[in-house]
Amino acid sequence: MRSISLIFKQFSRSVLLLACFTVWGISAKAQGDAAKGEALFKSNCAACHKIEGRLTGPGLGPIVSSEPNDKWLITWVHNSQALVAAKDPKAVAIFNEYGGTIMPAFASLSDGDVSDILAYVRADYKKLEEAKKTAGPAAGAAAAESGPSSFVVYSLIAVIIVALIAILVLSRVIGTLEKLLTSKRLLPVEPVTAEEAVAIDKYALLKKILKNKKLVFFIIFCGFIATFCWTWVLLWNTNVHTGYQPVQPIKYSHELHAGIMKIECQYCHSGAFKSKNASIPSLNVCMNCHKTVKTESPEIHKIYDALGYDPETQKYDSLKATPIQWIRIHNLPDFAYFNHSQHVKVGGIKCQTCHGPVQTMKEVYQYSPLTMKWCIQCHKRTDINTKGNAYYENMIAVHDLIKKGVKVTPSQLGGIECGKCHY
Repeated sequence: MRSISLIFKQFSRSVLLLACFTVWGISAKAQGDAAKGEALFKSNCAACHKIEGRLTGPGLGPIVSSEPNDKWLITWVHNSQALVAAKDPKAVAIFNEYGGTIMPAFASLSDGDVSDILAYVRADYKKLEEAKKTAGPAAGAAAAESGPSSFVVYSLIAVIIVALIAILVLSRVIGTLEKLLTSKRLLPVEPVTAEEAVAIDKYALLKKILKNKKLVFFIIFCGFIATFCWTWVLLWNTNVHTGYQPVQPIKYSHELHAGIMKIECQYCHSGAFKSKNASIPSLNVCMNCHKTVKTESPEIHKIYDALGYDPETQKYDSLKATPIQWIRIHNLPDFAYFNHSQHVKVGGIKCQTCHGPVQTMKEVYQYSPLTMKWCIQCHKRTDINTKGNAYYENMIAVHDLIKKGVKVTPSQLGGIECGKCHY
């Protein structure tokens, strides 16, 4: 009987080990959210790439599906030219194969964002390959592996849970049989009253657990680790408002205006190109169109009321004007200095780099964390293009003067700009 118990224990350990490796394999393969990846792909990649077939750049489906190293792909997306400059054989081969076309760096995408894009590309490419197979025998090669389905994952988890329950039940049965076989004699059982039976059932298990010092230490240790992790995440995300989406006094759809109507961001937020702040659009900008467009809309009438405008007489009454109380979404701390013109005009950064795909948002929300770590990562990964940029050309010219020994004043380096002191 003892040999059976040893064999069973060894079998239990094997099952537990196999379960752990199965869960680990599923989590490793199923990382990345294809739904999020689709939105990121359309806003960042679709202009140059298709899933299958060449556009400006190559089709991403065959490349991503044939490359098992996601870490390399993430590095390539963040800064492909750095890999080419480092003579990475894969990077050089792709660069040469597609005519030396330079792919811009996407430093604003986090590792998780790129993983989501890769998951979407693999899933969509697999659908295309499966469609080719069902269309006829002359279809292409096997579909790219994009991870197990939800049914398979939940089935494996269910099997693991059932196996664990079976192991526990059989272990208790074997333990009971061993005690019966190894005991010298069976003692008569004395009758127990109902009150004693309740007391035994209530406290026996707790006392047994408390006597096991290793188990008590393990429970306390797990509790400490869980509390520490919860506290760390709570403190780390303090004052981080990713996903913040307040209800504004007027329902304004960026998806309609910036997406469908193709209105440039700086038509409304004109300050982003010439000042520190992007600025809230003046209602007069809205009236450029909405004096005649959608005049029957209740939301447009809120603009009329705020300006004291009468659509019948087409006159303004300043005594009836009441300013609209917009709710701020992106709010940096007072000690953090950020200049929109420095990034948009000098750096050539697109609005979507920080604010996300606003052209798809019916209601704007905070897309990026806007933390110091996020900004530093972008500054480390983004390449500076000095060609044709007046700011950097002036800086290079001043540096040349310094090398020649010519005296240079701070004004030549932009030292008399208002934003240097008044921010």
